[in-house]
This record gives sequence, C-alpha cells and structure tokens, in this order.
Amino acid sequence: MARRYDPDRRRRIIDAAIRVAARDGLAGLSHRTVAAEADVPLGSTTYHFATLDDLLVAALRQASEGFAGVLAASGVLADADGDLAAGLARVLGQWLVGDRPGTELEYELYLAALRRPALRPVAAEWAEQTAALLAGRTDPVTARALLALMDGICLQVLLTGGSYDEEYAREALSRVIPQVPPGT
Repeated sequence: MARRYDPDRRRRIIDAAIRVAARDGLAGLSHRTVAAEADVPLGSTTYHFATLDDLLVAALRQASEGFAGVLAASGVLADADGDLAAGLARVLGQWLVGDRPGTELEYELYLAALRRPALRPVAAEWAEQTAALLAGRTDPVTARALLALMDGICLQVLLTGGSYDEEYAREALSRVIPQVPPGT
C-alpha cells in the first residue's frame, strides 16, 4: 500500500498537542492522546516526535508566538513618541482578556521548563526574543525588567483568577521605564 502524502501532519500533531494540553493539562498529554486528537496513527506522533519532551518543545515554540505576535502587531514598539507604559499595559490586557485559555496554556508550557530541562532553551529563547523587541524602545536592562514585570502581572492574574487592571499595569510599568527630561 502506498504511503499517503500528508505534508501538514507534523503541524496537525503540534496543534493537537496544544488542544490536549489546553483541555487536559500537561498531565493528560501523551503520544496516544495526541494521536487520537490529531486523528493520526500513534506511530506518526512518535515518528515526528521521538519523546514527549520533543513534542512539548514544538508545542511551546508554537504557543509562545502568541504574546510576541500581539506585541509586534500592536505598533506600540514602533511608536517612538508614544507612551510605552500605556501601550504595553493595553497589549497585556488584549492578550490576557482576549485569549485567556491560550494565555494560560502558554504559561503552563513556559513554566513546565522548571521540571523539564528540554524546555528551558525554548523558554529562554522566548524571553530573549521578547526582551530584544522591547529593547527597541528602551535599553536592554530596562527591557528585561519590563518583561519580568509583565510576566509577574500576568502570573498574578492567571493564578489568582483576578481581573486585569490596565491602569495598575500602566502605573507599575511606568515606574520601570526611565523618564527622559523633555528636550534631551
């Protein structure tokens, strides 16, 4: 029997892994559950991803595109004269409120790096790329501090089930951003 050509299978498996993790948590993620979700043979998942960590790395890479995409598309970083703190607070709100399940999953995968060393390089890569984006509007040290603060705000909202307070975020972010005197 001829092998069926399926160029999108790898991507479908990653998408299925993200859906399974979102629905059942990382504890419910296995090659078997992902194969069933993707409607592919079990051997396809292990062919494309030899280990569960390989599959988690691919899922984290794909899921971590969420915030960076929202940030890049917002135009906040391109507006050199705009209020950076207000813009970042607005983007955080769009990301947290707009796709809460996606945001929760992204953080669950991101934090899984604490126990799964294979995920650490991907988590570090995400942090470096996001800090580099922010450094386009400020210095590298401030960019990393902003990222840490935004992560903290997101985690507090997600872990407590609280609502996002854009004004609080704007105020906190503005305290990290150096104030440049007018005319300098």
